[in-house]
Amino acid sequence: MTTLFWLAYITVTLWSIINIIFNGSRATKMISWSLSVIILPFLGPLFYYLFGINRRKFKLFKLKQTEKRRLYSETYKELKGGKQSVHEFKDYKQNKLASLIRKNSYFAPYEGNKIILLNSGEEAFGAIFKAIEEAKEFIHMQYYILEDGMLLDRFYELFQQKVKEGVEIRMLYDSLGSNSMRGKVVKRFRKIGVKAHSTLPIRFGNLLFTLNYRNHRKIVIVDGKIGFTGGFNVSDKYMKPVSELGIWQDLHIQINGPAVNSLQRIFVKDYHFAGKEELLLQDKYFPKIAPQGETIAQIISSGPDSRYPAIMQQYLAMINIAKESICIANPYFIPGEPVLEALRIAALSGVKVTLLTPRKSDSLLAQYSMFSTFENLLEVGTHIYLRPDFSHSKVIIIDSEIVSVGSGNFDYRSFEHNFETNAILYDDKKAGEIEKFFMSHCKAEVKLELDSFKKRSAFSKFLEGLAKFFSPLL
Repeated sequence: MTTLFWLAYITVTLWSIINIIFNGSRATKMISWSLSVIILPFLGPLFYYLFGINRRKFKLFKLKQTEKRRLYSETYKELKGGKQSVHEFKDYKQNKLASLIRKNSYFAPYEGNKIILLNSGEEAFGAIFKAIEEAKEFIHMQYYILEDGMLLDRFYELFQQKVKEGVEIRMLYDSLGSNSMRGKVVKRFRKIGVKAHSTLPIRFGNLLFTLNYRNHRKIVIVDGKIGFTGGFNVSDKYMKPVSELGIWQDLHIQINGPAVNSLQRIFVKDYHFAGKEELLLQDKYFPKIAPQGETIAQIISSGPDSRYPAIMQQYLAMINIAKESICIANPYFIPGEPVLEALRIAALSGVKVTLLTPRKSDSLLAQYSMFSTFENLLEVGTHIYLRPDFSHSKVIIIDSEIVSVGSGNFDYRSFEHNFETNAILYDDKKAGEIEKFFMSHCKAEVKLELDSFKKRSAFSKFLEGLAKFFSPLL
């Protein structure tokens, strides 16, 4: 029995390491996976088989999930509803960032948008429900998490009424994140006329090609004129304490204006591949929108179907063009060496870098992985603050001029594996408003000091080192 065990262990481990060597794309990730399959007999190879293999290189995934989606994006770079509002920047910094995004995810910056900041669950869902109540033509909704509870019940009640009024409703949800949307729950929505579909459904036949790639977006579009995006999921944890983390905090934005066209394009593509419905490429779903405000907004989309890691490129570009200040709020700050090095360079160059993360996380592995980067950042002068509550918001502000709000985290999962959406606002007033809210949480009593941080226990340092070992896999 012992001989058979060792023979099986050696065979499976060698198979895994050979696959890592042939298919690995990054040295740090290859090393982490190799050590994982050696240290964790059978369990390590299983995790690698499910989450480590880069299936985008394989023909089946390429044909079914990547090339068609990519062609779809490139074919419909600009649609009728938003062409008239494309903004051309004269400022070098803004033009550089906008040009990058236009080339790596095909979305232009649109002028004439009214932006409303939504800083709590009550504000975000209150605004979304109000827009739904006033819908006349259609409602399109997409979330990573649709969780059974009072919020989902409220959506059901509103949808029931709007369907009776003749409003079309389409709903997308991630099959892993929205595990509540199974059986009776999803049938309840479909029964009243909601066209509900899961993105990347987890089934036996496609399990290995979809499990590691999740749709992490949060988007609502009403009549093609009002859009919502940001970090909120449909979960009661944003409305009441359901764990020791208390009520979750987050940031969402409401967009009234031409930039809604871009959110609609993202939804249309995802819906096309989830629901096989092509009629959405009609003018009625992309209405021309007159200027509603003064903000220039640009949407960025990234995912396994992207030619480039667009969200990572966006964050790197914003860090590199900053001249005075960089403010980052993120619950999963595990950015990898390229982004860390860019932040170190910025701090050493005299740019004030401020990082705001929760002291406690909903994932211990993520928490210790984050903490493993702090000492190195503190040594170059980065200001780090640890919020006592749990904030799920994903924000980066540079020079109090440009701000990004969305679903993209600072980790490899958001950079490489998830479908994500951010909104970039080229507006010093909105950037200043968000920065003021950001700085209100950066108090002396929650600031992390280098000397005291170095005195943390040896056990904590060990856990951080262990988590750092797995961070390229997160």
